[in-house]
Amino acid sequence: MEEYRRIADLIARRITDGRLRPGDRLPPQRVLARRHRIADSTAIRVYGELARRGLVVGEVGRGTFVRAAPPPPGAALALAEASGDAPVDLQLNYPVAEGQSELMARALAALARADVLGGETSRPAAATGTPEARAAAARVLARPGWAPDPDRVLFAGNGRQAIAAALAALVPPGGALGVEALTYPLVKTVAERLGVRLVPIGLDGEGMRPDALAAAHRAGPLSAVYVQPTLHNPLSLTAGPGRRAELAEVLRESGLTAIEDTTWAFLVPDAPAPLAAYAPERVVLVDSLSKRLAPGLTVGHLVAPEGAEAPTVEDLARALRSGAWTAGGLALAAATRWAADGTVDALVAAKRADAAARHALVVRHLGAYRIRTSPHAYYCWWELPAPWRAETFVAAAAERGIALTPGPAFAVDGRGRGPVPGRGLARGAADAVRVGLASPPVQVLAGALARLAELVERGPDGEGLPHLF
Repeated sequence: MEEYRRIADLIARRITDGRLRPGDRLPPQRVLARRHRIADSTAIRVYGELARRGLVVGEVGRGTFVRAAPPPPGAALALAEASGDAPVDLQLNYPVAEGQSELMARALAALARADVLGGETSRPAAATGTPEARAAAARVLARPGWAPDPDRVLFAGNGRQAIAAALAALVPPGGALGVEALTYPLVKTVAERLGVRLVPIGLDGEGMRPDALAAAHRAGPLSAVYVQPTLHNPLSLTAGPGRRAELAEVLRESGLTAIEDTTWAFLVPDAPAPLAAYAPERVVLVDSLSKRLAPGLTVGHLVAPEGAEAPTVEDLARALRSGAWTAGGLALAAATRWAADGTVDALVAAKRADAAARHALVVRHLGAYRIRTSPHAYYCWWELPAPWRAETFVAAAAERGIALTPGPAFAVDGRGRGPVPGRGLARGAADAVRVGLASPPVQVLAGALARLAELVERGPDGEGLPHLF
């Protein structure tokens, strides 16, 4: 018998006799190789063989885990029948309103002329766009109690590029960026590529704690801070006016500049004014049209701080140009028309209603568990009951055709233990998942949530949970 199969059989027996239980993490491949005095390539084949047998699942950057119990007969078939044989994606989160394509097509039709396509729309737009585009964007970005100066609005290809440009303008390579201890995973990716070190800032029920931010800067110092005050992703938290004022005071006292991400804030009609209204000289606001419209037909926005201190409009424009992150001319022209003709307003209203309907489904199917969400949010943070772990539950859900995001993807400290509000801060990201609600049709979402509730009740060993909490 080949050596890799012999070792795979040994580990398989430990799994079947219960010495290794669902959710247990296997040693890294290099450790396995040393223990058994085999080559690293042989250790890779061992784990490949275990995965082929359906006994383990590998998570990139996290390790290899014993897989949960297989679904009972008929479970996968029932889900396939409900979803049209298509996987249910609860990872990506792109809302689509009924009639959206027809609304957006009207503006595109006016642009689909040879004389238009042969002009400025066929080339990359300037970082500052056009006066018409800046005025339209300022109207879209305005909130009760705050409206941006159109001359301080800049344009990126999408929201991710807007974040990247803001980071590049504010944080030098090797510098430190403060972020919520659980944060948008893209920020982690962008920071790594730019050589920026992330410093987790503690959270409570209103999001980032001002005292924790001040302490982190004293210990650092920080070059800037990234924050999501409205509908924090993944926790759905929204800071009240008092919290925003406290954060603004910390920014002023410390001389820090914040990157305020308001991408999801449009879903909350009565949200407090953005942090940019409380500290206009210390905040770069970033946003995009991807959630309001569609991810492939969008532009990103940056609003430069007021005053002469960095980053200025030119600083941010320079970062956009250096990263080739400016918007395309056609996308900017279309976005300007959609803002002017009422398309954006109509889709915002439709998506607010859609988010509320999907929230009701979450409450119906998962309301008995520790969930954190909002009637306005397109996502739900679910603290799983013991003995479930995030990686094991994600793997078990994937076997049933449902894709989820494990909690550690949002944790900044790399150990999956970012503090989570709720009943104290005892439960961490390693025991939680984010459920994205926006992408599947409503009926498919309802079926997927029902099956997730059934799955969590059976437990990782398939024998049922001894208790809920």
